[in-house]
Order: sequence, then C-alpha cells, then structure tokens
Amino acid sequence: MTMSSQAYSLPAPRKRLPRIRLGVLLVLPALTAITLLYALPLMRSLVTAFRDGSGAWTTEHVVRAFSLYGRDMLFSMGVVSASLALIAVMSIAIAGYLTLGATPWAVRVLRWLYRWPLFIPFVVTGQIARSFLATNGMMNNVLVETGLMASSSAQSFLDWRGLVLTFAWKQIPFVTLLLAGAMAAVERSHIEAARNAGASRLRCLFEIVLPQAAPTLWVGLILSMVAMLSVLSVPMMLIAGNPTMMTSMMAHRITYYGDYGIANALGLFSYALTAVTAWFYLRLTLRREAGA
Repeated sequence: MTMSSQAYSLPAPRKRLPRIRLGVLLVLPALTAITLLYALPLMRSLVTAFRDGSGAWTTEHVVRAFSLYGRDMLFSMGVVSASLALIAVMSIAIAGYLTLGATPWAVRVLRWLYRWPLFIPFVVTGQIARSFLATNGMMNNVLVETGLMASSSAQSFLDWRGLVLTFAWKQIPFVTLLLAGAMAAVERSHIEAARNAGASRLRCLFEIVLPQAAPTLWVGLILSMVAMLSVLSVPMMLIAGNPTMMTSMMAHRITYYGDYGIANALGLFSYALTAVTAWFYLRLTLRREAGA
C-alpha cells in the first residue's frame, strides 16, 4: 500500500467548536439571568413611566412625580451624598491604617472587627439602628449613664442623621474591603522609598497609596450609592414622616394606590442619578488611561 492510499484512509479530524461559540455557551446562563431578572424589568419600568392607562405616550407621570415628591428626591440626594462622604472618609482611614499601620495587634483587631456589618442584612441593620438611635435607645442611655449627657438633653436620631449613620455603618466595611485590597496591591517599594525620604505615613497615604487605589474607591462608592437608593427597609424603619427616601414613596404609591406610573417615574430618577455617576467615573477612568 502506498503512502498516498494510507493518507486517504485516515479518518478526518473532527472540527473543534469555535472559541466564540464556546464563549457564548459559557456566558449564556448569566446573560439569561441578567436579561430576565434585570434588563426586561428595567425596560418595562421605563416604558410604564411614559405611558398612561390607555397605552398612549405621556410625560404626565414624570411631571406629577416631580411635583409630588420633589422634596423626597432632594432629601434622597442629600442623604446619599452625606453617607458617601462619610463612607469615603472612614474607608480611607481604615484601609490606610490596615496598609500602613505600625501596631500589629491593632491592625489585627481592626481587620477582624470592621467586617462584621458585611454579614448583617439591611432589614436587621434598620432594626438595630432603630433601637440604638431612639430617644431612649442604647446610645442615649450609655451617654446618660456615663455622665456625658443629661437625660433631659436626649433626642432621637431617627431622621436624616440616623439614615446617614446607618447607611455608612453598613457600607463602610464593603468599601474598605475593596479599598484595602487595592492598597495592598501597591508596590511596597514606593512606600518604603517615600518613608526613607522622610515622608510621614499620612503623606504616603494621600500622595502615593490613595491615588493608585482611587479607581477602586470610586467603584465601591458607586455600588454603595446603588445599594442606598434601592434599599427599602431602613428608611421605612427610621423615618415615619416626610420627606423620606424615594424607595419609600415608590412602595407607598404601589401599595396604597396601585400607581405604577408615578412609582416608575421615581425609579427613573434613581436610574438617571446612578447613570450620571457611572458616566462620571468612566470619564475619569478613560482620561486617566489616556494620560498614562
């Protein structure tokens, strides 16, 4: 038998599945879940916000949402902004000490302690804050018993202050975890060189470590903002009157009036606020990459 006949008798190799098709199959379950659970409800809410009961396109829902709940929108923006500022300050302080701290036992205790709120759901967080920040709550009782405050001066923090403290307490560990990981990835040689040149730890934090970890901080703050704008249990537990967070007003319109149009119009404002923040972050990231 000749070599040519042997070559023709060999079985043809099987065609391998293209990498593109294999990649699509791998991500198909995740894409399906995102489409069914997030994309389709989002599109439906956007359409409902601009349609009336007869199915005609209208802006009445958006106009009424701003006229009825404009104060609640401003209140939500103020609470979220104050919470993000407090989260950023505390996360930078904790992550900076975990990275640059000179006392090993304090670093270990802080690393073990700051993560606790990560495992507490928002509904439990709201109940804890309600018991802790009330007029006769644990915080005021401790201050009165220790003599730091007179009993007649005790006041309730179940208002915007309580919301800011509760949101910050819940989200600080999440942002700190991300930021501490980014700070730990910074080259230690940069820090050691600055320290050898006489720079203090605080200066190393703000001039060397934090600029390199800033993108991760932005990601954590954006995700925290989305969480605060979407949570319902905390504002309903801490604030009984008006103004309040938009999520409470959305639930109120649906529960008592069955008005999905105005509720979705309020949700549209939350979408827009989140989208603007994400656009700002992406613009900063692209500008930084272009200048690198």
